[in-house]
Amino acid sequence: MGMYNEKVMEHFTNPHNAGAMENPDAVGSYGSPVCGDMMEISLKIEDNVIVDAKFRTFGCGSAIASSSVATDMIKGKTLEEALALTNQNFVDELGGLPGAKIHCSVLSEQAIKLAIYNYAKEKGLVLEGLKDFDPNEEHDHE
Repeated sequence: MGMYNEKVMEHFTNPHNAGAMENPDAVGSYGSPVCGDMMEISLKIEDNVIVDAKFRTFGCGSAIASSSVATDMIKGKTLEEALALTNQNFVDELGGLPGAKIHCSVLSEQAIKLAIYNYAKEKGLVLEGLKDFDPNEEHDHE
């Protein structure tokens, strides 16, 4: 347990926003074949603002902590503000992750982007933060 700081351990043992969401406006699922972690982010969106976010993660403590802090950080943000957040923002908010576990924060970023992408596609929204996003692109998790 010594490889994780107190904040990571807190989010791992008492994750915020964990569980399924009834009738979400958007869902993004993302997994890593490298480590086997899977992450699903569900969003409630009103007037292009994320009013609630939940996650379901199958993975290690770093993946759960990253999901927890990421959902905390996107609540109350506009879709563009949420798209501007990167995995490094989540790592910084957690006070750091071991190098081998940084990829877990990338899963959070990608699941959020996929959820917003799916929502924008369904609603016909053009979002600046998605202009370079390819939902079918293979991302490097190492």
